[in-house]
Amino acid sequence: MLGIILTGHGAFASGMETAMKQILGEQPQFVAIDFPEASTTALLTQQMEEALSRLDPLEDVVFLTDLLGGTPFRVASTLAMQKPGREVIAGTNLQLMLEMVLERDDLSSEAFRRMALECGHRGLTSLVDELDRRREAQTAEEGI
Repeated sequence: MLGIILTGHGAFASGMETAMKQILGEQPQFVAIDFPEASTTALLTQQMEEALSRLDPLEDVVFLTDLLGGTPFRVASTLAMQKPGREVIAGTNLQLMLEMVLERDDLSSEAFRRMALECGHRGLTSLVDELDRRREAQTAEEGI
């Protein structure tokens, strides 16, 4: 099973993990690492290396991060480039994380990345757009 390391600024990771557990329950091969204001890049790197050592070494790993270019993203990117089978995804939200945790069983890290990006695009929407889609679907069903 693909390993997932979730990280982000403040309590982003632990908050997302708490929400995931409320909805899906405890998940294997999943580690959440916060990056609070008082932390350092060196400490985050150490925590991520420890997380990697706790995951199955025979499986690929995906790092889910909050912001493109932030310290959690940069540390994850450095670790991902050290070994094949590692991917980094930025801009993680709860919907993306939940869907991908459920879909990861038979995915490589590359397939996970492609699917997660599609999921992220599909999941970012608005009330107006969803109402418009519903109206279009009803119109098509009515055969006008």
